[in-house]
Parts: sequence; structure tokens; C-alpha cells
Amino acid sequence: MTDRLIIPRAIAHSLHAAANEYPVVTIFGPRQSGKTTLARMEFPHLAYRSLESPDIRYAAMLDPRGFLADVKEGAILDEIQRTPELLSYIQEIVDDPTRSAQFILTGSHQPLLHQAVGQSLAGRTAVLTLLPFTFEEIKHIKALQSPLELNKHDIFKLIIQGQYPRLIAHRLDPERFYNAYVATYLERDMRMLVNIRDLNRFQQFLILVAGRVGQVVNYTSLGNDIGVSSATIKQWISVLKASFILFELAPYFENVGKRVIKSPKIYFTDTGLAAFLLGLRTAEQVRRDPLRGCLYENLIVLEVLKARLNKGFRPELYYYRDTHGNEVDLIIREGRRLTPVEIKSAETFNHEFLKGISNFKAIIDTGRVCRPAVVYNGNERFSVEGVSVFNPFLHDDLQLVMTESSNNLH
Repeated sequence: MTDRLIIPRAIAHSLHAAANEYPVVTIFGPRQSGKTTLARMEFPHLAYRSLESPDIRYAAMLDPRGFLADVKEGAILDEIQRTPELLSYIQEIVDDPTRSAQFILTGSHQPLLHQAVGQSLAGRTAVLTLLPFTFEEIKHIKALQSPLELNKHDIFKLIIQGQYPRLIAHRLDPERFYNAYVATYLERDMRMLVNIRDLNRFQQFLILVAGRVGQVVNYTSLGNDIGVSSATIKQWISVLKASFILFELAPYFENVGKRVIKSPKIYFTDTGLAAFLLGLRTAEQVRRDPLRGCLYENLIVLEVLKARLNKGFRPELYYYRDTHGNEVDLIIREGRRLTPVEIKSAETFNHEFLKGISNFKAIIDTGRVCRPAVVYNGNERFSVEGVSVFNPFLHDDLQLVMTESSNNLH
């Protein structure tokens, strides 16, 4: 069984729309997020070349023009970061008015790759980001022995399991999968990109970062805990972001005064990896863990992020916190409109959940705050004081709910 035959990806429409407008489409994303499967499934007529293969990579580096001459109609070039020098030669091809070629490029890491693509293919490529499965995509897998049911308890299973396509489609054991993922991809890629002298310290760093999921980044504190400089921590986090292992939620502080926190919060692009690093192996352990709320918040923010990326939108996601402790977990910006979203893992609604949103509404210009919401893990959906309260995982179409959330939670 393969995920290629079973799960349509939500980003497919954006991918084809981009390919109709640009001669090159670049798909970024973490390793194992399904970039190769997506490209080959959606463009079966294009030749496929994996630049991870030493012989293919050598041929591309030795004779770039000869290598590309073999794919006259274009090609899917997998892991393009391994041979970024090809980008200039692709530019020559797509600029030639006598040729008509379509290239689909995929890349999983390399901080300089974004810059290389921007320089060599500026105006010639659309850029998309593919993260692991959304919850809605997982629901399309009909052959799973134990499909996730739509109830609030399964959300903690989802946090543990994670959402990488191969893990889901092949029903792999999460612990073995993430153990291999860290060893074969994460640590290997990091060593290729930065000089990690002490692997044990880096492993400790990964665990400590997982323990700070959904929290404001403090580079000095992390460095002191591990015994490295804050500059080293910044470098490691920067590379993990470039490799699509971590993402940051920037603080929102436009026109709201000076007494606001201006450091980003950090999240994982897959909750299963975060849970694995924390030593959490069962849903019950997540339910009882002090980081339960942070992991649930990570899951919700991640679903909104995926919904926006899959439509080709800029994320435009923020959080708000001031020095008095007033906070809103997620701010979705659409032009001048702002949607504040409070995220709670509790199964019972509490009126205190509205406090952060009320404070935010009081300091923002009238009319800019639209459709505020509290996302929680309960059973009911209702409105209170103009705020929608709901559990998105209990609706028939989660992807629709999250897409609506990214368009001001209709």
C-alpha cells in the first residue's frame, strides 16, 4: 500500500495553478512530507530525476547542459539543494522562447537554497511549501486498520502519531519512525549544514526545544541549559527552520503600544516529532503531561498554517502578548482584518478563555477585529459575547473549518 494511490493532497490545486502560470514550480518542505509522491502523481508525464542518487547527481554536476538536454519537455528534479548549480542552466532553458519546458523542483533543506532559487529563477518560479498531512487528508485513507475517529480523545493519539505520510499510509510504529527520522535525516542534515562538534549536546538541544513548544524563544536560557552560546542556539534554530522542522509565530505589535512581547514563539511542523523528543509514547501520557496544552496549541496552529500554505497563501499568522500577561494564542491577518483565536485543550468551556480576546479587542481599532474564536477540546459549538466556541476536529469537514478559519472563521 502506498500513500500515492490513496491520499489526494490539498495543495494539488495550487500546484497545478502555479504550473499553468510559471515554467518552474519549486516545492519546499521537510523530508518525508510527500513532495516526491505529490510531484510524480500530479505530473506523471514529466521525467523524474533524484539528485539524492550519487550517479544522477554526478552526471548533473559534470555536464549540466547535457543532463538537462535529456529532458526536453522538462522534469521533476528531486532534492534540488544537492545541485543548486543546475538552477542557472534551468533559467537558460525557460528563457529560451523556442523551448517549452516545465520543471518541478523539490527541496527539503539548505538555508542558501531559498536565496539561490530567488536569484536564478526570480520571476520564473512559483514557490509552494508542503508540510505533512492535514487531519482532513488523513481522513481520506480508507484502508487503515484503525482509522482515526472524530472524537476529542483521538486528538491526543494524533499528537503522538504525527502526520508524516509514510508513517500514516504504511501504519508504521511512531517510535521507530521518529527514532530513524532523527538519526537518518535530522542529525545527518544538520551535520551537513553546520559544524556540530558535540552530537550529545545537539540531541539535548532538540529535547529542550521540544519542551519549549508554543513558548517564547529565549536563546540565552537554552544556551545556558546546554552549555553553548546563544549564537550557537540561534544558528541551530535557524537551520531547523530552514529544514522545515521548526517554524516561528511572530508577535503582533502593530499600533498596539510599546508594552508588548516582541520575541517569536516556536513550534514543530509535526507534533509527533515533538512528542517523541519529549519521551511521550501514548495518548494518555499526553493527556496528563504539563505540556498537553502547548502540544494541542501546536496542533491547531499547524492545521491553520497548512490550510493557508496549501492554498498558496502567505501564512500571516501571529500571536499577541503584552508585559501584563494579556495574550491571544493566534492572530490571523487578512489585509487589515484581524481574527484572534484562543486555543485551549480543556474539554469544558471557561469564561476566562475570553479574557485575552476581550483585551485585544479593546486595544485594536474598531472594525479590524473580525469573527474572534475559542478553539477547545469539548463537544459543543456555540457563541458567547460575539465569540465562536468550537472544536474543529468534531466537524464533518475539518479542512473546510480550518480553511474558513484562515479566512476569518466564517
